[in-house]
Amino acid sequence: MKQIAILGSTGSIGCNTLRVVEAFPGEFGVAALGAGANVEVLAEQIDRHRPRVVSVADEASAEKLRQLLRVRGVAPLPRISVGVDGLSEVATVDGAEIVIGAVVGALGLLPTYRALEMGRRVALANKETLVVAGELMTRAAEKSGAELLPVDSEHNALHQCLRGEQRQELKRLILTASGGPFRLASKDDIENATPAQALKHPTWRMGAKITIDSATLMNKGLEVIEAHWLFNCSADEIDIVVHPQSVVHSMIELIDGSFIAQLGVTDMRHAIQYALTYPARRVSQLPPLDLMTLSKLEFFPPDTEKFPCVGLAYRALRTGGTLPAVLNAANEVAVAAFLEEKIRLGDIPRLIGAACDAHTAEPASNLDVVLAADRWARDWVTQQINGLAAVGSRA
Repeated sequence: MKQIAILGSTGSIGCNTLRVVEAFPGEFGVAALGAGANVEVLAEQIDRHRPRVVSVADEASAEKLRQLLRVRGVAPLPRISVGVDGLSEVATVDGAEIVIGAVVGALGLLPTYRALEMGRRVALANKETLVVAGELMTRAAEKSGAELLPVDSEHNALHQCLRGEQRQELKRLILTASGGPFRLASKDDIENATPAQALKHPTWRMGAKITIDSATLMNKGLEVIEAHWLFNCSADEIDIVVHPQSVVHSMIELIDGSFIAQLGVTDMRHAIQYALTYPARRVSQLPPLDLMTLSKLEFFPPDTEKFPCVGLAYRALRTGGTLPAVLNAANEVAVAAFLEEKIRLGDIPRLIGAACDAHTAEPASNLDVVLAADRWARDWVTQQINGLAAVGSRA
């Protein structure tokens, strides 16, 4: 059996990965699971799949997990580690051939890097890892011979479209976006939208952070940067189109004017299965896409005035160095503040833009430099938000 390790096992991607594993009994084993504080779900996963190593957020979560596992009668207990070091232990566990990178945010940076250093296949659902340190990640993969496969539905679609195509024949990559919950909303409505409104995604069920990124279209901006590193394309070779039906997951245009698109049902298990079984394709348990039920496929340009995060991401990619790390960290802090109702939705791009303006980019020469830029941005944006709260107003 191919052994896998999952970073972020209790999230949407992690849970769906285990569903795919269960669909292929006898083919995949679960060597290690990395989670945060959702130890109830993790305990059930451990009981079902019996990994040797697991990781949780902190010692309190570890002790609670031990108690839950004893109640379930799990013996012997797996090794339980904590924090980023614990996630790195999961990513480098002996025997694991495939590492699923599904930890939300920059937390997955170091564990993913360690897995790539060891030459593991990394099936990456954490776009922030390549946004923050794409050069370092791709360099580590090239040095060790590691495979870096995308699990994000859009990049997974591009990977499928590019199978068999020559790089010199590629004109551009086209990332599709649903448009999120505010595609038809006015700028004022977006400005003052509540978290409850922003979390109502029209086509995908995702975690809170990525759903807010979809509402601001920052998710698509981050995907542009991710696509640059995955497919060696410049900013000018990567475009975004709004596709409300979310049936075409992405497409490519070739130099002769031909377009190749990947279509499918809106279920992340397709992309996960592709990454686990690549280069083979296997029969899926998912229902096939029924073309007869499709009344239309629409495509529109993104409104960068209503969604300025798109332009900020292109700016960060073109500038390079540590600016993408600042962009990502500023966004994470701002999104968290919005979910806590400390700022408005429209404040998110303003805070990100201000952080990018305040930062002097330098070459992303190593992880320490990148992580320092990440910390600087988090502190800077937090100070701005605290300052707004102190005067009783918002940005």
